[in-house]
Amino acid sequence: MAMLRRTGYPLTAFALFMALALPVQAQSTGRYEAPGLTREGGQPATEGDYGLPSLSQSGSQAISGEEVRLGRAWLRQFRARAPEWQDAIAQDYMESLVARLLPHSGLGDARTIVTLVESRLLNAFAVPGGVIGVNAGLLAFAEREAELASVIAHELGHLSQRHYARGQARTEQTQIPAMAAMLAGMLIAAGGGGDAGIAAAMGGQAAFIQDQLRYSRRFEQEADRVGLQAMADAGYEPDAMVEMFRALQRMVSLQGGAPPEFLLTHPMTETRISDTQARANQTSVMTPRGEDVEYQLVRARALLAINSRDPRQADTRLAQDQAPQVARRYLSALVDAQTNRTDRALKELDALSRSLPDLAMLPATAAQVAFEAGRLDDAIERSRRQLRLMPDYAPASRLFGEALLQRDPDEAYRVLRELAERRPEDPQVFTLLAEAAGRSGREAWGHLARAEQLQLTGHIDRAIRQLEVAEDVAERQGEPAAASAIERRRKDFIGYRETLEDFQ
Repeated sequence: MAMLRRTGYPLTAFALFMALALPVQAQSTGRYEAPGLTREGGQPATEGDYGLPSLSQSGSQAISGEEVRLGRAWLRQFRARAPEWQDAIAQDYMESLVARLLPHSGLGDARTIVTLVESRLLNAFAVPGGVIGVNAGLLAFAEREAELASVIAHELGHLSQRHYARGQARTEQTQIPAMAAMLAGMLIAAGGGGDAGIAAAMGGQAAFIQDQLRYSRRFEQEADRVGLQAMADAGYEPDAMVEMFRALQRMVSLQGGAPPEFLLTHPMTETRISDTQARANQTSVMTPRGEDVEYQLVRARALLAINSRDPRQADTRLAQDQAPQVARRYLSALVDAQTNRTDRALKELDALSRSLPDLAMLPATAAQVAFEAGRLDDAIERSRRQLRLMPDYAPASRLFGEALLQRDPDEAYRVLRELAERRPEDPQVFTLLAEAAGRSGREAWGHLARAEQLQLTGHIDRAIRQLEVAEDVAERQGEPAAASAIERRRKDFIGYRETLEDFQ
C-alpha cells in the first residue's frame, strides 16, 4: 500500500462540510482549485485487542459525548464515499500540526481525528466531535506552514467554541436529529450527489438554518480570535492568517466567478480582514518557530498528488512560489521514483537525509521508494534502521510491517498489531494487519482485523458478518482469547450500527 496514493476523483459540493461548524451560506457551482492558481494569480492491549475507541466518549468538555458519537460515525460514512488522500507521511505531518495547535485552542485533551481528502479544491472543515478534514489542494495553495496553520487554528476555534451546538441552543430538543440530518445530506454530496446532497442537507431544515445566519459574523470573529491566539502560542506569526485571507480574495478578483470553497462557508469582508489585522498586530509570539522545511516537503507531496498526470505542474508551482531548493530536490526524487529511476531517487533522498538528519520523512520516503521498486530487503533494512533511531514514527512502522509481509509474516503481525494499538482509527493499518494475521496463521484475528477495517470505512453490516466468520473460526480452532475479543467487538459494532442508522 503506497504512502502516496492517487485516486484522482473529484469531490463535489464539498463546501457543505464546513456547515457543521458554521451557519450555512449560499452555495455555488463554481469551484476553485489549487493547481495553476498562483498567489499573485492508553493501556497495553492483549493480542488482537487493538485498544479500539468508543464512539461515545470524549476527553474534553468542549466536545460532548453525543457530538463525538455522531462525528465518528459520520467519518466512517465519509470514508466510504469521499476520495481519501492515503499518504502516511502527510497524515503524520497534519496530525502533528493539529497536536501543536490543540493545547492552545481551548479544546483541552480532546481526541481529534484528521482525515485527508484527495481533492484540489481549496478547503478544510471541522465536524462536531473533533474531526478535522484537510484537502490536498489547501496544502498546495498555502506557501508557508504558518498560512496552513492559520486555517487549522481557525477550524479548531470553531470546535472549541462549539459553534454548531450553540447555533442550535434554542432548539436543543432537535439538536441531534438536526445534526444527523445535516451530516446525512453532506454524505450524499460527498458521494457525488451534488444538488441532491444539498437538498437533503437543507430539506426541512431551511427555516432552521436561516435562523442561524445572524450568528455567522460573531462565530467567525470568535474563531478568528481563538485561532490567532492559538497560532501565536504555538509559535506562528498571526499575520499569516491575514495573508491567507488576502491571498484567497486576490484569487477571486483575478479569476472572477464564485469564491473558493473556503470563502463560501467563511464569508470574508474587508472589515473582517481589517479586524483580523488589528488583532494580529496586538498579538505577540513568545517563541517563534523556525524554518518550515518539513511543511515544504509535505507540500511537494500534495502538489504531486493532485498533478500526478503531469508532475511538471508541481515543479512549476514550487518554482513560481520560490519554494526552498530542498523542496524541489525532494519533488524531483519523488518524480524519479515514479518514472522507475530508483537509483537516482534513492541517491538524492539519502543526500537530503544526511543534510537534514532530524527530518523523519526523508529516510521513510527512501524506504518507500525502495519498497515500491520491489527492493524488499533494502526497504526492510532502511525501515529497521530508522525505527532504531525514531521508534515512534508511524509511517516508518507501517512501511516496515508492509515490507515484512513478504519476508516474515509473524514479525509483520507483531509490528502492525502494535501500530494498530497506537492508531485505532486508521483503516489502512487494519487492512495490512488482516493480511499479516492471515499469513502468520492467525486466521481468527485476521477476520477480526478485517472487520475493524470494514467498520472504520462505514461498511458496518459487512463488518458484523465478518465477525461471525471470525467467531466460527475461533470456536473451530479453540482460541478462547480471540472468541472473547470478537464477542466484545460484536456488542460495540451493534452500537455503531444503531448510530449509523441516524444517517439513513
